Amino acid sequence: MKVFLNPGHAPDGKPDPGAVNNETGLRECDVALAVGKSAANYLNMAGVETELLQSDSLEEICETANSNGSDIFVSIHCNSVDTEQANGTETWACAGSSHGSMLAECIQNQIVSALGTTDRGVKIATPGVNGLYVLSNTDMPAVLVELAFISNHDDEEILANKQDDLARAVARGITDYEQAKN
Repeated sequence: MKVFLNPGHAPDGKPDPGAVNNETGLRECDVALAVGKSAANYLNMAGVETELLQSDSLEEICETANSNGSDIFVSIHCNSVDTEQANGTETWACAGSSHGSMLAECIQNQIVSALGTTDRGVKIATPGVNGLYVLSNTDMPAVLVELAFISNHDDEEILANKQDDLARAVARGITDYEQAKN
């Protein structure tokens, strides 16, 4: 199995760091990259081939994933909204992709179980309605993981201090998926 990992937003946050916590300055691009690199390391140790790309170009991300023989695609993000009360983990899959939904369930379950985040569930992205570009423009089962809310105090603590635990959970979710689909 070959896994394509896409830490969300631009490298070094230029021009787009993604969401930023107004109080602590924690940036989504940094959390996503740290979790992505650690998840790749855990997957490699388990014998799973990985490729990791953080880019400001969604087209480049999808073209690279589609051309490199990846079996699954995982985009890693942090959620954020204007209200500080929103919290938890959600994982998105593309409408019509049963394997994408299965992968999303596996990753979602591991993160919620390992970190105790609020389970916001698996969400379905429908192209042309609420479709997420990377989900509808990749050729393999694909998910977008919103690890937790960078705008929520308790979730931000997890994102800042439990990146290795998040990475382990993502990697375990991927290996759970590989076992479940066989």
